[in-house]
Amino acid sequence: MPNAPETGVFRVAADEAGQRLDVALARHAAVSRAVAGRLVESGTVRVDGRAMRKGHVLRGGETVSFAPPLDEPPLLTAEEVPLQVVYEDAWLLVVDKPAGVVVHPAPGHEHGTLVHGLIARGIRGGHGLRPGVVHRLDKETSGLLIVARREDAYRRLVASMARRAVTRVYLALLVGDLPQDEGTVDAAIGRHVRDRKRMSVHTAQPRPAVTHFRVLARPPGYTFTEIRLETGRTHQIRVHMAALGYPVAGDATYGGRSRPPGLSRHFLHAARLSFPHPEDGRVVSFEAPLPPDLAAFLADVGVTPAALDSHGGGD
Repeated sequence: MPNAPETGVFRVAADEAGQRLDVALARHAAVSRAVAGRLVESGTVRVDGRAMRKGHVLRGGETVSFAPPLDEPPLLTAEEVPLQVVYEDAWLLVVDKPAGVVVHPAPGHEHGTLVHGLIARGIRGGHGLRPGVVHRLDKETSGLLIVARREDAYRRLVASMARRAVTRVYLALLVGDLPQDEGTVDAAIGRHVRDRKRMSVHTAQPRPAVTHFRVLARPPGYTFTEIRLETGRTHQIRVHMAALGYPVAGDATYGGRSRPPGLSRHFLHAARLSFPHPEDGRVVSFEAPLPPDLAAFLADVGVTPAALDSHGGGD
């Protein structure tokens, strides 16, 4: 049995109980299920220290470790990618990711990703394909990301994510006049039953997903909202808001309409982030202001600076 080095680790969340090992591994390693299956069969994946079959059913709470997928290059090259570092210490970075930057390499995005820039800064925490990356943002979404500088920090931050101890608050402009001033969307998300490239509440593989929202302003034709994630499914905010009938403005995938003039991407920004520091558990908090393109569009539709200020404080 191969004895490849373990370069990735994740803790199986309670809501992943009942999933096959290859399914969970594919999501955490950001690879296809076929690649995940071959990785399990190679013998380099361990569940609580033991090799398992790809069809092994997870119960929740296990620790899964794995080496880089055999189909992927073992090393990624360092590239100069602009990074706005909000905070940095010996354990982690907090980065304000600009829109247009992909977080990690994928087909069609082999270079110029956030990961390439992190490698250039000497980041090595986490597994080989996504060194340091604790969670992700879509290419068009701007805002705050946690990056682990070392392996123990990565493990502890991933565990904090799994137990929902990380608070992530976004600012989003929705199309239409959302009637509630605040509320919660509790609707499971998975791959769309027909379009596998999209996520949906109409799925044969549902995973629990909870999103909380609060209205900050109501410019004509839109609703400016603060949105807090309780879970972190792929495209969760975009899918949940579209399911309500109030999609994120400029969302070409889930919005079902052309982008309004003056908006070159979907209006979604990760504005606030708080989490237990991996060194000693103290809660640290960070904020990132709206980038100029989104702030300018908000001003054009009539949202005042006072509405932007109102998203501070507790959740």
